[in-house]
Amino acid sequence: QVQVVESGGGLVQAGGSLRLSCAASRCTFSTCAVGWFRQAPGKEREFVAAISRSLANTYYANSVKGRFTISRDNAANTVYLQMNSLKPEDTAAYYCAAKVASSSINYYTRISDYAYWGQGTQVTVSS
Repeated sequence: QVQVVESGGGLVQAGGSLRLSCAASRCTFSTCAVGWFRQAPGKEREFVAAISRSLANTYYANSVKGRFTISRDNAANTVYLQMNSLKPEDTAAYYCAAKVASSSINYYTRISDYAYWGQGTQVTVSS
């Protein structure tokens, strides 16, 4: 069973930065594609960013493009989400998800694409 664990959430002022980390047991990031999603209170879970396995192609939601960066450290088997210029509307629980991927090129943006999910880490941005 793959276990996904996120860390790095917290409280930050608008304009600040946070870095989230995602580690997955039994799912190296040379074999698994990874995505970050978020869910604000009363709203549906939404896609934030994704990274393919191996070639590390990336894709972002328009709402975070230019402010967030997803990256991978294969040696540490960890995926990061660097979040800069945070806004109050970025406040949400952030979830990391992993998928065993046959393609080294494709990234995945749908919730249904992913088999393994973490418990989430809270990010709160104050105005």
